[in-house]
Amino acid sequence: MLKTLKKSLFVALFLASGFAHAELPADYKVVLLTENFPPFNMAVDDKNFARDDGIDGIAADIVREMFKRAGINYTLTLRFPWDRLYRLTLDKPNYGLFSTSYTEERKPLFKWVGPIGKTRWVLLSAPGSDIKVSSLQEAAKYRIGAYKNDAVSQHLESQGLSPINALRDQENVKKLVRGQIDLWAATDPVGRYLAKQEEVSGLNTVLLFKEVDQYLALNKDTPDEVVERLQKALEEMRAEGFVDEITENYL
Repeated sequence: MLKTLKKSLFVALFLASGFAHAELPADYKVVLLTENFPPFNMAVDDKNFARDDGIDGIAADIVREMFKRAGINYTLTLRFPWDRLYRLTLDKPNYGLFSTSYTEERKPLFKWVGPIGKTRWVLLSAPGSDIKVSSLQEAAKYRIGAYKNDAVSQHLESQGLSPINALRDQENVKKLVRGQIDLWAATDPVGRYLAKQEEVSGLNTVLLFKEVDQYLALNKDTPDEVVERLQKALEEMRAEGFVDEITENYL
């Protein structure tokens, strides 16, 4: 009886071990998508399309190393607009998207690996503006520009605000200095980086309303084995100081 019990226990442990270390198909590959979101991910030539080595940034370098250590194949493409990339990742198995803000609203929509960075959500005003607000509710009386389907815009909408969404976040820089919007709901430091590219400086931070972690978002049908391998690789990189080193290189 004891011998049979031991044998059953061994088989159960063996099967559990097999599931915990399941092998992926030899041709398995993750289709990674990203956008210009400097300094986290960006095209080397500043254009709206790039592949593989034509993409750099804090998150791009971290994600590449994660996949290398995890032994998982991938393709990496930078495209535009964010709205399309977001919907593709929602709909297509084995697709991944970064840098993606991790929020409670988005939590059930994807599988997540991270964090790979941290950002702040702010309201910016044009140079010389005297606008002052102490809350989003107080800001609602102003015309607020945001980036379509970006987490910042989604958050504003969840708070009852009606942002004027643009397909390119750079458009908000131009609208702000032209007086077409009063405030720009942006991600810091990304917003200031984009403004600098448009030769705009001196923007005022009117309100800091949220700090958010950035993650790699994976389609919900992605095998758990993939998520676990990538998360383990990221934790090793963080413990070794790799993540901090990459971040400091860009900032």
